Amino acid sequence: MSYTAPLKDMLFVMNELAGLAAISQLPGCEDATPETSEAVLEENAKFCGEVIAPLNWTGDQQPSHWHDGQVTTTPGFKDAFKSFGEAGWQGLQHPQEFGGQGLPKLLATPCIEMLNSANLSFALCPLLTDGAIEALLTAGSDEQKALYIPKMVSGEWTGTMNLTEPQAGSDLALVRSRAVPQGDGSFKVSGTKIYITYGEHDMAQNIVHLVLARTPDAPEGVKGISLFIVPKFMVNADGSLGARNDVHCVSIEHKLGIKASPTAVLQFGDHGGAVGYLVGEENRGLEYMFIMMNAARFAVGMQGIAVAERAYQQAVRYAKDRVQSRDLAGSAGPVAIIHHPDVKRMLMSMRAQTEAARALAYVTAGAYDVAHHHADEATRKANQAFYEYMVPIVKGWSTELSIDVASTGVQVHGGMGFIEETGAAQHYRDARILTIYEGTTAIQANDLVGRKTVRDGGALAKQILAQARATADALKLSDSADLAAIGRRLSVATDALQQVVEFVASTMKADIKAVFAGSVPYLKMAGVVFGGWQMARAAQIAQQKLASGDGDASFFQAKIATARFFADYFLTTATASRDAIVEGSAGVLALSEEQF
Repeated sequence: MSYTAPLKDMLFVMNELAGLAAISQLPGCEDATPETSEAVLEENAKFCGEVIAPLNWTGDQQPSHWHDGQVTTTPGFKDAFKSFGEAGWQGLQHPQEFGGQGLPKLLATPCIEMLNSANLSFALCPLLTDGAIEALLTAGSDEQKALYIPKMVSGEWTGTMNLTEPQAGSDLALVRSRAVPQGDGSFKVSGTKIYITYGEHDMAQNIVHLVLARTPDAPEGVKGISLFIVPKFMVNADGSLGARNDVHCVSIEHKLGIKASPTAVLQFGDHGGAVGYLVGEENRGLEYMFIMMNAARFAVGMQGIAVAERAYQQAVRYAKDRVQSRDLAGSAGPVAIIHHPDVKRMLMSMRAQTEAARALAYVTAGAYDVAHHHADEATRKANQAFYEYMVPIVKGWSTELSIDVASTGVQVHGGMGFIEETGAAQHYRDARILTIYEGTTAIQANDLVGRKTVRDGGALAKQILAQARATADALKLSDSADLAAIGRRLSVATDALQQVVEFVASTMKADIKAVFAGSVPYLKMAGVVFGGWQMARAAQIAQQKLASGDGDASFFQAKIATARFFADYFLTTATASRDAIVEGSAGVLALSEEQF
């Protein structure tokens, strides 16, 4: 199935909701004019559609394979990755001083979406490399930055993150890998790391592993973890490659989905010790790795949106082509199934959730750019706080809904959706990992509750809700029946979410388990309400465009209709979610271990 990037919706969200024009006026963002941004997106859409998307099905059928320590990727991946790097796509948002283009996150975000829609397995390699670059930019020495970052930006080398061990899944306090100083500034690293995405492959000349390990005198727990660079091949002072380092892939996993992406088990130090180099200060590794993880978490949220978009496009094409049964209003013969009301309901559900998640993510990306480039310190801080609050929602909610959207796509296909050859099942299988890696939905919810809500007593969440409520109040006064209805739905939903925020902030100390029993429902509810807020803003702007006769009337009418559907079918769930979160912990916690 082909992929066509939804450029019209992407550009609408960037320009009208995320404030691209204002961002392009910020210091360091001047190159990202609306005109340039549109040209970049068009070129990226062409590359993803023509070069990367055709390899998606191939990767599922001919996944990466391991033999004698070597991983061979899917046919076509190596050449595609070379083209990806040569075209400059890896360096889109990275600093110009290291060979990147230095463009804003808001412009990089739709490019990330397109790459992941085209081929999720392929996109994981640049995703992890982006994270490694971010970590080194923040914590690496000047020498490390100069030695490693340009080669990763160019796509000649790739990066990984090595956290998980067989005994240490999400609990990194249990990390046992060791790093022993050698007296020359280097360390000997030993241990086993699992679930390492693109931990071994044939697409680049070198792999820069960022590894969490403990030094001999490190304190116990997460406070004793340090971060090390352990390259696959040693790097000489002039940047050339030297001897093979003692890090080896002993196997790759056999997975439900993303089969073309090699998920490696890496063994460090089995033959004398892998040479590693400390990044930053000892015992601050988890802090540095969180930089990488936060970049990756936002990107995984974009993966959810990307898979949802791909599944939606495929379902629409099938619904337009598949002829079966008469129209309910009466027709002489069978019609395409898109004419049947329930099929339209399913397609609208897929479309509305994908558009809402996209809008929220792009607005979040825009806030990141303002936080990093605006001249006013207070404005920077406010946007950074907004960004940090939204990241667990973008990651958690967008990936959760991607499973629902991909599942609905299978349903639209009927029995053919259960047949692998249609490709609908691949989207469903690929989506299933997204709620798990880079921190499960529960971990994102823990972050949202503890760091983002309780820490300030819910003050930031209430500030954001006040903005959403202002949108709702304006829409309720609209002459448009659709906009007024959206406004009423949003108003009720924001009130419900505020009650949840107040419950979380006020109950944490008295009954922590009651709060965390509803933490994931709180995250999902926040996604629905804030996604609904962005859809409401989109409808409001679309109505203004229609009134002025500016632009594509059909697009704006569809935007309003989709926002109305989201309000009617998703914002209305907010009150039920509130009741479950505020009053439902007793049922969650009622049974003893023995009763399960």
